[in-house]
Amino acid sequence: MVEVLDDKREATRFRILVEIADRQPAVSQGEIADEVGVTSQAVSEYIRELVADGLVLKDGRSRYQVTNEGVDWLLSHTNDIRRFTDRVADDVLGGVQEDAAVAVEDIEVGETVTLEMRTGMLHAIPGSDGPATGTATTDATAGMEVGVSGFEGVIDFTPGEVAVHQVPPVRAGGSRNVNLDALAEACAESPLVLAAGVEATVALEQAGITPNVQFAVGEVAARAAERGVDVTVVATADEVGRVTDPLREAGTSYTVKE
Repeated sequence: MVEVLDDKREATRFRILVEIADRQPAVSQGEIADEVGVTSQAVSEYIRELVADGLVLKDGRSRYQVTNEGVDWLLSHTNDIRRFTDRVADDVLGGVQEDAAVAVEDIEVGETVTLEMRTGMLHAIPGSDGPATGTATTDATAGMEVGVSGFEGVIDFTPGEVAVHQVPPVRAGGSRNVNLDALAEACAESPLVLAAGVEATVALEQAGITPNVQFAVGEVAARAAERGVDVTVVATADEVGRVTDPLREAGTSYTVKE
């Protein structure tokens, strides 16, 4: 069990430190007491301990600052909590929740189905031949959505990859300096084409391509790749960082090309 969930005192330390970080430098112990559900005296004692442990720095009356060690302590426990909740969501609740899938063939309620990821969407096939299975909770004809619960196993699919193609900003010629034939060829076989920036959107339009998405491109690309879809992103050079940051955070495989 995660320490801050298993130990009530540790959980209270965690919550008080979070409140100090949120309110610093002027910290009202009364407000923290109301938020955490303990007495002001208890908050004062906890803060003294946090100061003694080097997690909080006191700077005058009612003025406190979370130290670097305190931030590291919070992050460590936050990561532990995140891993725990992810496991609960995936392993514990995942088997009882209901999700929707596309029926590949006619399916009857109560039937065992094999689950596959196709074009980024969950598909259900009658039978239990695959590594991931579930139970249909609704009837469905081929091509319609079917409810599925009782998930078992792991869906076998390969995460997608993201190719980011840069377009010069307008000050450097913009879409006028793009080889449109090469751009069209790069996008021709891609199931999902995204555009980040005006110059990138114009370049795609000049190449005869309408992007699927023009907003929150990095987040969309990461989500699509997570579901097995290869993505082509055309981005103005100034926008590349906004695209790659979410990809990096999500652990998505990507390449940046001129």
